[in-house]
Amino acid sequence: MDLGLKGKTALVTASSKGMGKACALGLAAEGARVVMCARTEADLTAAADEVRARTGSEVLAVPADVTRPDQVKVLVARALEAFGGVDVLVANAGGPPRGTFDEVTDEHWYGAFEVSLLSVVRLIREVLPGMRQRRWGRIITIQSSSVRQPIPGLDLSNGVRPGTAGLMKTLAGDLGRDNILVNTVCPGRILTDRLLGGARQAGVSTEEYAAQVGADVPLGRVGTPEEFANVVVFLASERASYVTGVALLVDGGLVRGL
Repeated sequence: MDLGLKGKTALVTASSKGMGKACALGLAAEGARVVMCARTEADLTAAADEVRARTGSEVLAVPADVTRPDQVKVLVARALEAFGGVDVLVANAGGPPRGTFDEVTDEHWYGAFEVSLLSVVRLIREVLPGMRQRRWGRIITIQSSSVRQPIPGLDLSNGVRPGTAGLMKTLAGDLGRDNILVNTVCPGRILTDRLLGGARQAGVSTEEYAAQVGADVPLGRVGTPEEFANVVVFLASERASYVTGVALLVDGGLVRGL
């Protein structure tokens, strides 16, 4: 199936590893030019080199922290300079830290707001004029299954991420007339470095830990970054031309709510 992404430009933030990197790789494999960003330049350079080598696509790597408004502006300006604009935005960022209500401070709440909501606002603000001018765009944010079902011990995520999903739902209604589709993707337990960090804390092997955390998933396992990225690539494509305003779970059936 031709996904209609050849010649499009996709900006994927926090894309030096994990789900972000898998999304960049998946979009590049479909013929999109990809702008990748992350805070750590060495990791970003290595990831961009890998995407180029595996796909033959044009890749621009721009070190940036999406919680810094000045760096967001430079990031999108570099994409405009190199490729003429951004057709697909995949707004991704590391999530807020763990912590229960009594453990987190105002500073933690401000940080969660910056990383999970305000970074998305700033990225959209920068790419939106070009999408409106071309009357084509895809805006996708990677959040968490906590949008649909709170996760014990993740009070910051549970409190802030649903607000981001609410913003995306609002924008879907506002931007549909411009042929700009706006969606939220909510991963469950995906095999990333962040998830596997729990193995070190538990003192078990990564294989043991993955089996433990996947045991109560209806599919019986955790997902891979590639499986998650396949969904994002579809939503970015022409084939998803009538899908907007959804908060789509990619969680192997973990969330039981309707």
